[in-house]
Amino acid sequence: MTHEQSGQADRRHSDRFPIEREVRYRVLSKRSGEETGDGRTVNISSSGILFTSQHMLLPGRRMEVAINWPAQLNNACALKLVARGRIVRFEDGRAAMEIQQYEFRTQSSQGAGLAIPRLVPEI
Repeated sequence: MTHEQSGQADRRHSDRFPIEREVRYRVLSKRSGEETGDGRTVNISSSGILFTSQHMLLPGRRMEVAINWPAQLNNACALKLVARGRIVRFEDGRAAMEIQQYEFRTQSSQGAGLAIPRLVPEI
């Protein structure tokens, strides 16, 4: 495969970072009820998340994922990345989600969090 062919095959516009964290997800659908699951992130970019899933997640499905973020706010407060988007690909137990909306939330000891202003520019 030539460099030009490989560039065409890889349509990613954002750098991917190999961040491996636990992920909890839920399908955003009024019809299917509460469908949830968990897995691990494989990599993350500003426009998408690749994560493992034991459930088949069909392309086009709207999802919300929550990831315990590796950095802390002011070196004291745990953060959670909550992102919403749609599944664009599922193969070999890995789901690729396009991020359409996201926010960082602080985490309390009970696991619930308060939304805080975006710490990075909106996508």
